[in-house]
Amino acid sequence: PEYWRFPGYLSKFLDIKFSEVPNGLSAFSKVPALGWLQIVGFAGIVELNVYNEQVNDEPGNYGAGFLGLRSIGFMNAGIADPEVRKKKLNAELANGRLAMFAIIGMFFQDGLTGSAWGDWANYT
Repeated sequence: PEYWRFPGYLSKFLDIKFSEVPNGLSAFSKVPALGWLQIVGFAGIVELNVYNEQVNDEPGNYGAGFLGLRSIGFMNAGIADPEVRKKKLNAELANGRLAMFAIIGMFFQDGLTGSAWGDWANYT
């Protein structure tokens, strides 16, 4: 469900308002190519300049800590016990994999029915 949208224009030059962009996969065709270039370019800059060093040669460990708080100055000691840390990292990997399955399922549902959310009136 949609609760809020940005007001104003997505592209003033092309006269595209945020309110005109549909939800789901159909939004891909409405966003201009330069918009996609900005999104990919920003993600690339973050990948190359912010998250480019690994801590202790661990893949995915950028030293940012819980919710990235260490990167903005809130420090904590981390998880001292290696077994507890391993268990928590495995749980994080499993949750990430589950989230990937969920979003792929929503993409499939959106492509099949035109709505990633379904009709909530059927469930309430």
